[in-house]
Amino acid sequence: MRYARMKSLPAIVATTLIASCTTYSGAGLKPGEARLEDVMHVMGQPAMRWQYADNSIQLAYPRGPLGFHTYMAYISPDGKLQRIENVLEPKSFALVRPGMTESEVLRTLGPSYPGWTSYYMARDELVWEWRYCDDWNKVERFHVLFDRSKMTVRSTMSLLEKCGSIEDCLCAR
Repeated sequence: MRYARMKSLPAIVATTLIASCTTYSGAGLKPGEARLEDVMHVMGQPAMRWQYADNSIQLAYPRGPLGFHTYMAYISPDGKLQRIENVLEPKSFALVRPGMTESEVLRTLGPSYPGWTSYYMARDELVWEWRYCDDWNKVERFHVLFDRSKMTVRSTMSLLEKCGSIEDCLCAR
């Protein structure tokens, strides 16, 4: 009996993994049909949530620290899903400009992994970073450097992630 249970364990684990992958990005949710409740049922509780004056809602789903995605789900004022997009991409990074506030960066990229936050006292600079997969399938980190005296973005940069071999630096797709 014990052996039969052990044989079914890999099947249960595989089924769970497959099911969890479908909720990772919310891929099964249909814009214009899915409602806020559906998004939260499929994708879980968001890490951050913003409600705007027109009653639209934005939800942040970071899939790190070792993942390469943060999904933003945008809900229209009528409570229906407008779209879900991965914001850890160069087009979103280009939106982060000097002078932006921390809250504007959060609405653009979602939260960074707290364990990667650094503060440099000599420059009075706070650095947040996000891990992502670049256009050449290489693992990179996007850094936002904040001027702490002004509480705004000073600059940004992307750097290849340090790794032991070239294979370790490639994103698994």
